[in-house]
Amino acid sequence: MENKGRRKELQVSAIENGTVIDHIPAMNLFQVLRLLNLEGFENQITFGTNLDSQKYGKKGIIKVSDKFFKAEEINKIALFAPTATLIEIRDYQVVEKKKVEIPDELVNMVKCFNPLCITNHEQMITRFSVIDKKELKVQCRYCEKIMEKDDMVFL
Repeated sequence: MENKGRRKELQVSAIENGTVIDHIPAMNLFQVLRLLNLEGFENQITFGTNLDSQKYGKKGIIKVSDKFFKAEEINKIALFAPTATLIEIRDYQVVEKKKVEIPDELVNMVKCFNPLCITNHEQMITRFSVIDKKELKVQCRYCEKIMEKDDMVFL
């Protein structure tokens, strides 16, 4: 029997309460999992990578039961997955759906890569202005050094 023209899909169980992070660039899925510290999370986590996406070619998706992300966590997602969509689920229903946005400022999220920066010698909150959202370049408020995405170490 031929299956031409038939659509094949694997169904992943719906979550009762929690968050779905969709449209993650496939190559950044595991970075997002690490950034959100989900490796040791006790609740159910379902993720997929290299899934077909009409809009982006390939994408990743993460479903986290009973977890709703704070603003600073969403900002971290935006840095590595600026195309991501956050979908909040309550009682199996979508209650909110929003695109992530790279913030104008990163506060206490990344460490300055300049070993001479005061933030690496004093107990203080780091602050970076986002100067290029497309290429993700940030400038330290204190030493004024410019860092690119690959230089960033998250706190």
